[in-house]
Amino acid sequence: MASANVSFIGQVNGAGALDALHLKVWSGEVISSFNTAVKFRDKQTVREIQSGKSAQFPATGKITAAYHTPGAEITGTTINQNERVITIDDLLLADVFIANIDEAKSHFDVRSEYTTQLGDALAQAFDTNSSQVGILAARASATITGQAGGASIVSANVRTVGADLSTAMFDAAEDLDNADVPDADRYAFVLPAQYYLAVQQTTLINKDYAGRGSIADGMIDSVAGLKIVKTNNLAQTNVTTGPSAYQGDFTGTAFLVMQRGAIGTVQLMSLAMESQYDVRRQGTLMVAKYAIGHGILRPHCAVEVKIA
Repeated sequence: MASANVSFIGQVNGAGALDALHLKVWSGEVISSFNTAVKFRDKQTVREIQSGKSAQFPATGKITAAYHTPGAEITGTTINQNERVITIDDLLLADVFIANIDEAKSHFDVRSEYTTQLGDALAQAFDTNSSQVGILAARASATITGQAGGASIVSANVRTVGADLSTAMFDAAEDLDNADVPDADRYAFVLPAQYYLAVQQTTLINKDYAGRGSIADGMIDSVAGLKIVKTNNLAQTNVTTGPSAYQGDFTGTAFLVMQRGAIGTVQLMSLAMESQYDVRRQGTLMVAKYAIGHGILRPHCAVEVKIA
């Protein structure tokens, strides 16, 4: 009896790896998961590069106007300039190996679930590193001489007292105003505990005060012009490992306020998914990866609210 001519739906033009075409489906799931989970990406400056190890962000200072004395020569005003350079980190991976026998025994689509987990892992790393850089920006000195550096607000009970949380948000917004930071694209990144503490502050969501939110839905939109972003990836520990640009003691950090110009991300290799069947190990290795780097751009656009 002759063997059947199998049309493998994952094969390209009837040749090569049997799962080559399945790669696009998995990549889509990873990207979807990443975009859904990540909170910091669209709230900062992102630049893509085709090659190289870093990207330069020029910084230009301000000048002041002055009255002209009749007859005096106009010679021009010196403008201070500087730069910030963001370096690409090592390749960041999230990987999983699926054994054929385990997949055959499984009663659900394990690959779909695993690709979601791969995307979530990279999204968590993106947000964690971004939050650490944002806090470090609030601690950094000015990029341009004469310009403001980052700012900090100390409030001992801001993690537990709603009134103190509200006051700190207004103080942070004032600090941004004092540094001439644009009103648009301002965010407050808070932990879930602080988020729901803000929801319970009825003055913040009361429609009579033009508040926006709902106790019933457990939702609050903004305070003092700051868009409230709830995240579990706000740095809270003393980070001593990983890239040095992200290290610092964040144990006293309560929440982070920043405008999108505070930090930046340089992307060399965008989010991608690879899979390879290994006949020697009778299973499939799936890898999600990207090569990016985060860095400080404008310290005066960031404010750290801390308990000590």
